Amino acid sequence: MAEADNGAVLRRAPDRLDRQDVDILIVGGGATGAAIAWDAALRGYTVALIEKGDFAQATSGASSKMIHGGLRYLANLEIGLVREALRERRIWRHAAPHLVTPLPFLIPTSGWIDKLVLRVGLGLYDLLSLSAPKLPFAAPHLPRHSALSRKEAAATEPVLAGIATRGALRYYDCQMHMPERLAWEMLRGAAEAGATILNYAELTAFRQNGRQITGAEFIDRLNGRPHTVNARCIVNATGPWADKLIQLAQTEPNAKAHPPGAPLIRHSKGIHLITRPLSHRHAIAVLDRSAHFFVLPWRGHSLLATTDTPFTGNPDDVRVEEADIALLLDTVNTGLPDARLTRDDVLFGYAGLRPLVADPANPTADTYGASRGSEILDHGAEGGPAGLISAIGGKWTTSRSLAEKVVDRIGMQLDHSPRPCLTAHRLLPGSEPPEHALTETVSLPDDTREFLWQCYGNRMDELLGLIAETPALAAPLTTERPEIGAQIVYAARAEMALTLEDAVFRRTGLCTLGDPGATAIAAAAELMAAALGWDDTHRLAQIKQVEEKLAPFRKTR
Repeated sequence: MAEADNGAVLRRAPDRLDRQDVDILIVGGGATGAAIAWDAALRGYTVALIEKGDFAQATSGASSKMIHGGLRYLANLEIGLVREALRERRIWRHAAPHLVTPLPFLIPTSGWIDKLVLRVGLGLYDLLSLSAPKLPFAAPHLPRHSALSRKEAAATEPVLAGIATRGALRYYDCQMHMPERLAWEMLRGAAEAGATILNYAELTAFRQNGRQITGAEFIDRLNGRPHTVNARCIVNATGPWADKLIQLAQTEPNAKAHPPGAPLIRHSKGIHLITRPLSHRHAIAVLDRSAHFFVLPWRGHSLLATTDTPFTGNPDDVRVEEADIALLLDTVNTGLPDARLTRDDVLFGYAGLRPLVADPANPTADTYGASRGSEILDHGAEGGPAGLISAIGGKWTTSRSLAEKVVDRIGMQLDHSPRPCLTAHRLLPGSEPPEHALTETVSLPDDTREFLWQCYGNRMDELLGLIAETPALAAPLTTERPEIGAQIVYAARAEMALTLEDAVFRRTGLCTLGDPGATAIAAAAELMAAALGWDDTHRLAQIKQVEEKLAPFRKTR
């Protein structure tokens, strides 16, 4: 997608950038880039965003699906980061209530000292949440933490029976239904405010006039055609690829704050596994000395999170390895013996890289204990290329506030004073009332209707319009999953899904729980082919690509 067309459909228009100048070019279409695009476009800047793959394809999609205050950051005394994250948690609940919902956590306790320490920490967490800066809207606070007895903990989540010898503590954070869709809603909002957004558009070079960066060259990866865009400011929001992008500017990164040649980013690899359900309604946080992990309920299954290991390879090559799976299963089975997980319980898994801010004074520091804070690097102010800003580090929860700071910084350069930020109180497009109410005129099962609302919010009305035209699109793609045909057609026509993988992993969740079966994949491919004009050769190639991604998690029969 590139530009808005009648408010419902976005058209991909790379040629548009060849004939216009923009105030801000954002490189990277994950959470940070999407949030910057949304913020800057709402402030009235002309904005373009390019992403070399699909939106939210890497780090932002490979998350724990949490919007949280960062309870464990209190151990590092990062009070400011926790307070900021708790404020942002309330903003996300207001901005996208269909995608961000409260989630209760249980922390099992086995000793009085551990329980006392946790109660103090949770008490501070509650206090910081209540004392967060006031917001320009009414957003209810989440419940305060409470204690459960051993009997209550075991009755609430039987898998805790063996370890919650001193009961459990319950607290609340929030969960994203689909982080990819939350990123998409920000991009959609940016496009509706005038931004040009492109996936499969890879930056190949900067245009420079001495130290001043004046634009960029990029390749449309769909057809290999080169394009150029002139920009007054370029934002590096590429996450794990930030250092690689800086190298294209032919200058040392941030010479004052970092030694010449030192990386801006330190990579931490994290994997997540989807398994049979281990808990009913609560997330479980095991935080003892022998194991540290989360078991998160998600779509009727459990999401195991996460490993945290340094990664020094090419970010394009990060994968889930069998050794990663064995390590995480062993960690969970050690800390939660009643789980009794085996390799056959793993239905799917994914890997991502956390782009941590590098510490030149301690380059080999433990990544688990490293700060999840962020930095904004103005390379021109540091003796590097003028007109280039890098947004480094951060996390999903604080992506909006990081974007606000980035656009404020750009505003000082372009206007000598920042224009007011609107995203702290603006609803994302899917949360706004629909223009036409088809909800009651199209017949759907209640569970399908609820699922579509979770995914699309009030944009589900646009899917219902497709169903009203073609009732067969209301049929599930498989009896084992809730996704329906209309979602695939909508992804291709209105959400810039350009590959089958885009549609079944990032616009819908058809394959995010593992293999939905050959029939479902083939049906989705047929719908994509009809919408995008694929021939049989291309359709079969797209099916093969999806099957290869699912193959490591298919059970042998």
